Amino acid sequence: MLHDAATGGWAEALERGRIVQFRECPVALPAAADQEFLRGRLEPFLRRKHVSFYPDAEKLTGLQAPASVIDRARRILREHSAKVRELLRRELPEFTRGWTVGTSSFRPMEEHGRGLSPHASNELIHVDAGAYGATHGDRILRFFVNLNPERERVWISKGSFGELFRAHAAEAGIATGPLQATLPERAFCGALRLVGRAFPMARVVDSSPYDRRMRRFHNWMKDTPAFQAPPHQRFSFAPFSSWMVLTDGVSHACVSGQHALVDTFLIPLANCRLPAPWHLLAGAGAEAA
Repeated sequence: MLHDAATGGWAEALERGRIVQFRECPVALPAAADQEFLRGRLEPFLRRKHVSFYPDAEKLTGLQAPASVIDRARRILREHSAKVRELLRRELPEFTRGWTVGTSSFRPMEEHGRGLSPHASNELIHVDAGAYGATHGDRILRFFVNLNPERERVWISKGSFGELFRAHAAEAGIATGPLQATLPERAFCGALRLVGRAFPMARVVDSSPYDRRMRRFHNWMKDTPAFQAPPHQRFSFAPFSSWMVLTDGVSHACVSGQHALVDTFLIPLANCRLPAPWHLLAGAGAEAA
């Protein structure tokens, strides 16, 4: 399931449900002092499990802190987001054309043993469903960096969306068939996109037939102990390494690790050459996804 980034072919690997792995991060990481700031200075001010920067709105969430702390965290994440965007636009121009740039986040907490509710837990295997409310079939691309200088970040997986859909869709009660939204729903979604440019959290109320089916599958995975049981595929990402994956198309859980940078993007379905979860949920019976 791992694809060595040095061999090229990133877009096809992503669409085929591979994790594109960089043994060394291909973008310059924050300066050492800024890394220490993220790892050591934010914990007293955390109000959410992630500290997230929204580039479109220049907004930082997740902290209740003095202005100096918020300004520094925002600058670090803004600069990191710009570097990741530059890399992906340069190396994947057709794939990223017309994309939606999401958050640049820092994940400060140890993932193992956090005791979160099942639907919020990163330790339970799932496929991502929705990013900021709804994707309407667009793909969720995430670019990760292990910012821990000493410890690996460990993932497990049970395979691609396509494999799991064919094996478990009936058991999970996942319907297939037309995914077109109603006219009022389309109008509502369009209004939310406009409002969301200034108020990013407004997007969380967005939905669509596609996203509701994806959310049902996501929740079924996390709520089903038999599904969570081994066997798993296991992946370890070394300190300061990075990786990217279409997280709606690859099942995953982070079972240990602390301190990661995560940048999220929505890739237009029209940019994809291979079948995607949309096609399977629409009843197209396509391969892969």
